[in-house]
Amino acid sequence: MLTIDTLQLLLAGFATAFSLENLLMAALGALIGTFVGVLPGLGPTSAIAILLPVTTVLEPTQGMIMLAGIYYGAMYGGSTTAILLNIPGELSSVPTCLDGYPLAQQGKGGPALGISAIASFVAGVVGVIGLVFFAPLLADQALKFGPPEYFALMLLALTLMVSLSGGSLLKSFLMGAFGYALSLVGLGPSSGMPRFDYGISSLTGGLDMISIIIGLFAITEVLKGIAEKRKATVIGKPGSVYPQKADMKKSAAPMLRGGLVGFFLGLLPGCSAAITAFLAYDLEKKVSRQPEKFGTGAIEGVAAPEAANNATSSAGFIPLFSLGIPSSPPLAILLAGLMIYGLTPGPVLFAQHADFVWTVIASMFIGNMMLLVLNLPMVWLWVKLTRVPFGIMAPVILMLCTIGAYSVRNSMFDVWIAFLFGGLGYLFVKYKWPVVPLILCFILGPLLEESFIQTMAMGSGSLGIVLSRPLSLSILLAAAVLLIVSLVLNRRTRQRLREEQKKGVDVA
Repeated sequence: MLTIDTLQLLLAGFATAFSLENLLMAALGALIGTFVGVLPGLGPTSAIAILLPVTTVLEPTQGMIMLAGIYYGAMYGGSTTAILLNIPGELSSVPTCLDGYPLAQQGKGGPALGISAIASFVAGVVGVIGLVFFAPLLADQALKFGPPEYFALMLLALTLMVSLSGGSLLKSFLMGAFGYALSLVGLGPSSGMPRFDYGISSLTGGLDMISIIIGLFAITEVLKGIAEKRKATVIGKPGSVYPQKADMKKSAAPMLRGGLVGFFLGLLPGCSAAITAFLAYDLEKKVSRQPEKFGTGAIEGVAAPEAANNATSSAGFIPLFSLGIPSSPPLAILLAGLMIYGLTPGPVLFAQHADFVWTVIASMFIGNMMLLVLNLPMVWLWVKLTRVPFGIMAPVILMLCTIGAYSVRNSMFDVWIAFLFGGLGYLFVKYKWPVVPLILCFILGPLLEESFIQTMAMGSGSLGIVLSRPLSLSILLAAAVLLIVSLVLNRRTRQRLREEQKKGVDVA
């Protein structure tokens, strides 16, 4: 909890963070992060890895402020092209596409971008406040999650397939099974032996998630535009970037709920921003009085996942600083940066380098404010993307897709995979097969398999250990309840849609 000493340290951190050099590093990190988030395929992990050697010439505090700014800046930037072009710059921006792009097609792209910026700011601040108040306590609680709890949590996350089915449960489960099968390609987590590589050396390392995302969204969108003979990237004017009171009223509660979901789950290693964004989106769909509007342009469907992924990025610094445990790949690189700077994460870090820790935490408040102030006016620069003729934009998108897919592992194989899934994605869209369950199960597949193997080892070959531990049992019961609720809501939504279709036919 917050004590007088902690408050004094935080105020001292603000005093240092407001120095010209530190403000410049925060602004530079936020701008680079936003740009990185917009570009499909690059992502914060690659950007931080590329710039880590450069930051070693800086003071440790300045270097970490810049790298942290790139991380949470990228969480914001990934939503821009997701909303305007249906191309998620980041994996965590995939849920934003579901309602953000329909809003852009309806001429509400500006308000959607505005809500995205505000939700990112609110959740980022909530996350940093949590970092200040509860870092040691929450990090200690996060350690109680063992393999059985993670296994139960992955099962709970899989219940999202019902909500994200798009109307057909059979298609959703088949696409989920396809995604899980794809996740099995590569080295087995327990044996270390290649699986399903069919003698192709490039498959030994498995299929890359970024390549699949680029194909299913970016390249698919280009193919759709070609098939539709589209003249502009988005139909309709984007509108003002400043949301109306009605939009803010609808989005206030989703921002808070999404921020809380992202913050608390962001404490858990392996629970990435993508997973928390999906969970926050699903939560809003469940609590909504009109769940059938999700996927057709619900502003709540933008606010909740955007809040969740930014809160997750802030929450990840708690186990990183308190225990030296990175909860995501970008934070693992930041951990390496701390080691390079000669700083050992853990309780000793707070005791011996309190000025460093609290300056970085204070800079995160400032960086989130910078993101809001800088990016709301800058939204118009991104909005202009929608006015570029499709004949010019399509080749540029394909070029960025090629660069993005190649840059992950410097492999042309990943580029071919991206284009292969681009063709598959077009067929999925044309014949109305939902791609989100595929992505969800591809993400959860390795985590589910690893936690299952570890749980079986702990239980001497029995899954009974999951039922014998109160926390994992509670999560399993919650998963069962959520599954039942999802099935009921899914059925009601289909009935309501059928009734509306009948009314439309009668009126006609």
